[in-house]
Amino acid sequence: MNTEHINADNFNRECFCISLDDQALAQTMATDIGNPALFDLVRDRLPSMFSARPVVIPQAQVQRMARLISALESVVALPSYREEVLHRSDPIARHPTRAKSVFMGYDFHVHADAQGPGSFGLIEVNTNAGGALLNALLARAQRACCPEIEAWVPTAAQADALEAAFVAMFQNEWRLCQPSRPLQTVAIVDASPRQQYLYPEFLLFQSLFKRHGVQAVIADPAQLVWQGNKLWCDGVAIDLVYNRLTDFALTDPAHDHLREAYLQDAVVLTPHPQAHALLADKRNLALLSNADTLKAMGVPADTQAVLLQGIPQTVVVTPDNAEQFWAQRKRYFFKPFAGYGGKAAYRGDKLTHRVWAEIAAGGYIAQALVAPGERTISTGDAGQVLKFDVRNYVYNGQVQSLAARLYQGQTTNFRTPGGGFAPVYVGP
Repeated sequence: MNTEHINADNFNRECFCISLDDQALAQTMATDIGNPALFDLVRDRLPSMFSARPVVIPQAQVQRMARLISALESVVALPSYREEVLHRSDPIARHPTRAKSVFMGYDFHVHADAQGPGSFGLIEVNTNAGGALLNALLARAQRACCPEIEAWVPTAAQADALEAAFVAMFQNEWRLCQPSRPLQTVAIVDASPRQQYLYPEFLLFQSLFKRHGVQAVIADPAQLVWQGNKLWCDGVAIDLVYNRLTDFALTDPAHDHLREAYLQDAVVLTPHPQAHALLADKRNLALLSNADTLKAMGVPADTQAVLLQGIPQTVVVTPDNAEQFWAQRKRYFFKPFAGYGGKAAYRGDKLTHRVWAEIAAGGYIAQALVAPGERTISTGDAGQVLKFDVRNYVYNGQVQSLAARLYQGQTTNFRTPGGGFAPVYVGP
């Protein structure tokens, strides 16, 4: 197969020349973490974390995603935008910080052939987007059955470089806030981390930090103690917290010690509440997809065009417009302001009256539907076609890596047999 003449849409429908090598994945996990049992943990507890098939996206669509991300972050830097968004946000979002926030996730629905309306759209932006290091691991475990496709598989050196870039990102967060000494300790923090779906990734990060001379602990917020103007975890003073919590404003009393350490600038927190408020609150998409609002904020015309063409129409649901959206519900997807992971998000054509009453009561946006891409993962009479979205992992406005998530149902769920994270290859 000549990759120069591959049509991405045809590849995603018809190509099965490349797949996940389970043996290579198991070996990589054992080598990177020093824990041969981790592969068994993933397969037994998380059977749908990794898909066997990659996705191909045309270069033009990859470039278009990057342009939209750059345009969006240029608007986020405007004083007029920041004033409006931070005014409505939790006060902690106004706490100044120099940190940029690691692993911003820009999720797109992209049709591989880039043809027709509805073929492209930014679905949402997330802070603490998971999966980047898992996907770097996944890149090491692809098996191609022909030389042409083999050329697309990342080399070990490329995978090493990506992981090094991730470490450099955390180091940069530290230098921006605390330039006087080197980063020594990191806490990877989430509620009940061992029970989290992506706990294996926490172990990968712990090992990655260790290989680069940084001590890392995996901790529940209850293990953190604010004492003597330092944040401690089991007797270790913490320099930087890699924040995987979904309490984005740290309002839960269980997070009081972390909150205080952040407000006292005693720890570098990344991602942080301001990043969530400015980028990931779903209400922001209503601002960024409204021509009148963008013009009033002083957004340049060419930037407006990129945003309006790439962000589906998004509107905050209110009592005044709820009846209209109920009547037109089949054209929209409804999401909570601070939603994540597809929780409490609904396709309009699947809504019940009970759920609609909750949406109409407030706290939701309505987003015009954009069809996801599709990837055929098996052949024959039992051939299975899954939907996919494309996640751009971004730091300081720059795309570091891409990954797809294959699924069935309304939203990505990591419960679909044959679905899960998949590599993204860039086609012509």
